[in-house]
Amino acid sequence: MLLLSALTAIGPLTIDLYLSAFPQIVRELGTTESRIQLTLTATLAGLALGQLLIGSISDAIGRRLPLLTALSLYVLASAGIVFVQSVEMLTALRFVQGLTAAAGMVLSMAIVRDNFEGFQVGKVIARLMLVVGVAPILAPTIGAQFLRMGSWRLMFVALAVFGVLLLVLAALRLKESLPPELRRTGGTSAALRSYGSLVRDWSFFGLALLGGFYMAAMFTYISASTFVFQEQFGLSAQQYAIIFGAGAVSVTIGSQVNGALVGRVTPEQILRVIVPVGMVLSAGLLAATLSGAGLPVLVALIVLTLGTAGFVMPSVPAVALERNAHRAGSAAALLGAMQFGVGAGIAPLTGLIGGDVTITMAAVMFGVISVAGLLLLSLSRSLRAVPAAADDVAGSDTGDAGEDAQADELVVVSDVSELGVVAAAEAVVEAAEAAAEAPVVPATRRT
Repeated sequence: MLLLSALTAIGPLTIDLYLSAFPQIVRELGTTESRIQLTLTATLAGLALGQLLIGSISDAIGRRLPLLTALSLYVLASAGIVFVQSVEMLTALRFVQGLTAAAGMVLSMAIVRDNFEGFQVGKVIARLMLVVGVAPILAPTIGAQFLRMGSWRLMFVALAVFGVLLLVLAALRLKESLPPELRRTGGTSAALRSYGSLVRDWSFFGLALLGGFYMAAMFTYISASTFVFQEQFGLSAQQYAIIFGAGAVSVTIGSQVNGALVGRVTPEQILRVIVPVGMVLSAGLLAATLSGAGLPVLVALIVLTLGTAGFVMPSVPAVALERNAHRAGSAAALLGAMQFGVGAGIAPLTGLIGGDVTITMAAVMFGVISVAGLLLLSLSRSLRAVPAAADDVAGSDTGDAGEDAQADELVVVSDVSELGVVAAAEAVVEAAEAAAEAPVVPATRRT
């Protein structure tokens, strides 16, 4: 778990370490704020695409080899950024950095699903989300110290060293979690079918979009916050790091409270409460910026809004992965891709729209959280559905294997909350066992 946590941290560190250096990079490379924000967009786009590619590949060949290969490329990309002289080269290498950092994030989630079942998935994911919360606390603070020592390029030296450390630890300590008999066969066409079936399943894809738009609020804040606090309010890099850390603490607290609630209430119930709360808080943030409220009020509303993301981040994958245990790599990849893909599209809006950056940031955050609320409303029926009883799904010993397999698929994509995640997992297991015992077609967990 410590190694998986460190691998999960590589994404947030890659995103956040250089945020406090944005003004310095603008001056040194002779570019604009919006162009530097696009380097963050390139990183998020790389993280989105990387999760799709690496997650699917890992379902076919296992988790270990893709992870080691990606970490090796990550080290090379990080070292290359140290020597860039143009914003175009910085943008390109940041894309590669995001593409390869995606391995640590998506494969950590898939390995969790390989090793845990039922409500334990939600609890372990909540612990990984603790890292996602702590890493942003540390990243801008560490980055600010690098600025005190000298150039922003030292930050990427540190990322290269961190990549080497993870590569060595993964090579020595990480065991393969996906045995050959459970790997997907069929090559690229099977991967495309897996993604296609996930996209066509609104109970999954709607959740992925919901998570993506909610995360877009965080990425909007991440991309604009350095200009809001350092340029508009005149704070130093160290003061900015403290405020940014407060938001990350809020995300962390939310994720850990969420983890403590798992087993008492379902992730679906958490989403139905937290998303509307986020809408109210982000509306308050927008109203505060329009009325010219001071820095303490803005910081308080931002911190509270970010805290709701700490509940959403673990709840969405806990629901989605539990329903797609037979294709956990592809499901985790598509979830991550939607989060970072939507974030990549939304994050630069504050720079492109222009005007008062504080108001623009608040407006975009309120807009994307409102979209997440509408998506939750569209999913309300499936989130309240009751999974079929295990006996009904499994059928008799003499039943048709094809019907059993269809029943297995039905439970996987439509089980939900009233009987709880544990009951749903039991239904899936019993259905899979019944399908495996059928005499006509031997069923497998993965398609």
